[in-house]
Amino acid sequence: MQTQMIHIDHLVKRYGSKYAVNDISFTVGEGEIVGFLGPNGAGKSTTMNIITGYLSYTSGTVEVGGLDIIDYAYEVKKMIGYLPEQPPLYNDMTVEDYLNFVYDLKKCTFNRKKHLMEICEVVRIADVYKRVIGHLSKGYRQRVGIAQALVGNPKILILDEPTIGLDPRQIVEVRNLIRTLGLDHTIILSTHILSEVQAVCDRVIIISRGKIVADKRTEDIATAVEGNRRISAKICGPQKEVLQTLRAITGVVSAEAVGQHDADSITYIIESQQGVDIRKPLFSALAKSNYPLIGLEPVGMGLEDVFLSLVDAKEPATKSRRKTVSRRSSTEVKE
Repeated sequence: MQTQMIHIDHLVKRYGSKYAVNDISFTVGEGEIVGFLGPNGAGKSTTMNIITGYLSYTSGTVEVGGLDIIDYAYEVKKMIGYLPEQPPLYNDMTVEDYLNFVYDLKKCTFNRKKHLMEICEVVRIADVYKRVIGHLSKGYRQRVGIAQALVGNPKILILDEPTIGLDPRQIVEVRNLIRTLGLDHTIILSTHILSEVQAVCDRVIIISRGKIVADKRTEDIATAVEGNRRISAKICGPQKEVLQTLRAITGVVSAEAVGQHDADSITYIIESQQGVDIRKPLFSALAKSNYPLIGLEPVGMGLEDVFLSLVDAKEPATKSRRKTVSRRSSTEVKE
């Protein structure tokens, strides 16, 4: 059974009559990389600041590593490494001086030199260790920001927009670094860049107007939108017999071949009844008939479509605006 590293239950943060976070609940398991998405003002930063102990909350329960963050504030903070959207760097310090300063600030007890050099090797800043932070590129400064979050070897990393402002090569490097860190740490990643979530995260939580509107595995996020019941399947076998098999599956409304042939497979569009997940019975029926299933994916509902659909349901937007956003090639969604 997976250990729960973060447990949030009915969390509320209110400013007067305005709710920044309105009765949200979720857990993050040990070793998970979770993408935390939402438009500006949705409650992402508020939630992350509460988890890290920087912000109080109105009601609810927040536990980190099984400890209540109010009763065990010091112990909880030692378990968390935090990279804000603006890395907390001192530009007149060298990387060496800065990381030693953070080491002292966190009251670490590891072998200082060995610990800091191991971090520098992981985030690949050993070659700039003696340089002044203010003279480094944006990409290197971001790496230094991640390095300070790793000082003390925390079990949990909370990263707020870790690739913002980086060039494409730097973005790829930081994403690879996050995947590597995910082997030894639990990570919450807040970002506007939806392709980043798909590339890095195991799970997606979408928040809008202080409420969670989706919490799914990344590969299952399309099912978060009610009414998305169409899947595309690549199947090997005679078209007529395969169609008969598909249409006989309980819960299937329609099945059609779309004429896309790939070697010996044919692509079919299958629509299911509302609320029915046909993937398992589909696999079983095809296996029983000895028709290999070599591809399966939702139709027309990528993460960007899901994000817009769920956020628009909470926060109405004009049709023209939705078209403009959904056509952005960078898949960066901003409010």
